[in-house]
Amino acid sequence: QVQLVESGGGSVQAGGSLRLSCAASVYYYSRYCMGWFRQAPGKEREGVAVIDSDGSATYADSVKGRFTISKDNAKNILYLQMNSLKPEDSAMYYCAADDTTILGLPRLLKSAGAFAYWGQGTQVTVSS
Repeated sequence: QVQLVESGGGSVQAGGSLRLSCAASVYYYSRYCMGWFRQAPGKEREGVAVIDSDGSATYADSVKGRFTISKDNAKNILYLQMNSLKPEDSAMYYCAADDTTILGLPRLLKSAGAFAYWGQGTQVTVSS
């Protein structure tokens, strides 16, 4: 059973930074594709960043240059470093994992349904 636990959310002012973490209880973590998705009230869940087993990553246009996704395969932890935060980044952020997808990263970013495992989410609130 795969378990994902997010942490690191909180409330910050615009321009601030947060680092989200996602601890994974899973065997062969390095083989997994991982992603961060977010969902604001009244909006659909959207992909923020995804990273494959080789460490290649892709980002939503709205966060490029501000967010960085990374994996620590020794600790089974996924990170999302978020800098220059904007009010529109406010949302519940979810960690996702999958080890069977054959989709490329750009499609994975737009395909939340391709991920089999999800965390419970961590709230990020950015005030202006």
